[in-house]
This record gives sequence, structure tokens and C-alpha cells, in this order.
Amino acid sequence: MTVTAIAYHRAMGRWEPNARGRLAQAAIRLYAEQGFERTTVAQIARQAGLTERTFFRHFADKREVLFYGTDLARELLARAVAEAPASAGPMDAVAAALHAAAAVFQENPERVRLRDAVVSANAELRERELIKLAAFASAIAGALRERGVPEPAAGLAAETGVAVLKTAFTRWIGEPDGPDLDHILRECLRDLSGMLADRLADQGSPG
Repeated sequence: MTVTAIAYHRAMGRWEPNARGRLAQAAIRLYAEQGFERTTVAQIARQAGLTERTFFRHFADKREVLFYGTDLARELLARAVAEAPASAGPMDAVAAALHAAAAVFQENPERVRLRDAVVSANAELRERELIKLAAFASAIAGALRERGVPEPAAGLAAETGVAVLKTAFTRWIGEPDGPDLDHILRECLRDLSGMLADRLADQGSPG
């Protein structure tokens, strides 16, 4: 169930529903149209029909509009690992988390693609994106350890999973008319399994 965010604006004298969503939508649109650097908080608030004060009630700065869902995503990934069947191995649990993330991205692909274009065009935002991915790996590794997976296996599985997600995501972004993200993710996981199986076969072969 989605809880609608409500913000009261004294200047307007009325309640404004879903202020966070309106601000985020306005920001992404302006970033895409005129660039992240050239967009101001004042412009975002005006585009959303809200005030700058309201913006700062929801976001610390204009970068946060692009990353405010990181904590929720980390929780989603960790929960998916935790809820994987007890019989699931580390990579199967990680795969469950990746599919959960893919489902969220797939809910609004247009917004996700706009956000990616904005982030990709700015070096500071790209660095922040790498920090976000590292946080995802940390959350997955922690959840694996809670399942009893020791190190270094937990960390290796988590880092591998995030690499698979990044690879699948990049392909999905580049093929707007192609398969959905979950389908691409399954292909990447199969490719990974095949490469590992080939490696094990090579190690086991004589001479």
C-alpha cells in the first residue's frame, strides 16, 4: 500500500497531496531538459507548484532527488535475500534480490531512463551512483551473512550480483524497445552460470 505524502503550505492555505512525487517529477524533467547543473531548487519548486521551503522539507539538496530511494532499495534487496528459501544457495538468494530490484525499475521505465541519462551526464552524480551500488552490495552481503554464509563467499556473491545487475541494467537502458529488465537479468545470470560451469570443467579436465 502506498502512503500519500501530504504537505501543508501556509502561503497557499491548503493541503498539497504527494508533494515529494511532484517535486521529484518536476526535477527529473528539468534536469533532462536543461541539465542538472543549470537547474535550481527554485525552478524545481516553481515547476511543481510548490515552495522552496517545501522542497527542503523533502530533500536535502537537488542531488537527493535522484538518490532518495537508496535506503528503501537497500532494504528491499536485504529483505529479498532474507526471504529466499532456506534451501537456496548464496547466488540463488542474490538472484531473488536482483529480480525484486528489477521489478521496481520496471514499474516506471521512462522515469528510470530519464534519471539514468541525467546521472550519466554528470561526473559527480556518476560517483554518487557508484557509492549507491557499493551500498547495495553491502546490504546483500550483510543479509547473506545473516543466512549463515561466511566470508569471503558472502562478499563475493554480493559483488557479483551487483555487477550482474549493472550489466543487465545498462543493456536494458540501451534497448528501450528490447526485452524487459527481468528477462535480461535472467539471461545475464544464465551466462554467468555457464561461464562458471565452463571454468570448473576446465579445472577438472586432465592435463
